[in-house]
Amino acid sequence: MDLISSALIDKQEHIETAAKALKAIAHPLRLKILCVVGDQEACVQDIVEAVGTSQSNISQHLAILREKGVLLTRKDANRVFYRVGDQRTLQLVGMMREVFCGVEN
Repeated sequence: MDLISSALIDKQEHIETAAKALKAIAHPLRLKILCVVGDQEACVQDIVEAVGTSQSNISQHLAILREKGVLLTRKDANRVFYRVGDQRTLQLVGMMREVFCGVEN
């Protein structure tokens, strides 16, 4: 085993964080949500309009992404804004947006 592979295996917490994030985003609607949010903040209504499904459906998927630590929230009056919480996940989302969503970074 080379040095890089050995170093990766030694970082078990990073492997677990990556696996948790990948499991959370491995759903078509959640991928769409992340394509909408990208490296910005987006409120629920903006996400609903961009994705094109019901607010209750979006809210369920946002809750999963929050629960798994992929998205963080900020409340401003009666609006909740979502953003990607981890820089590494943001890099992954950026690559996915470029490859799958047709958005240049």
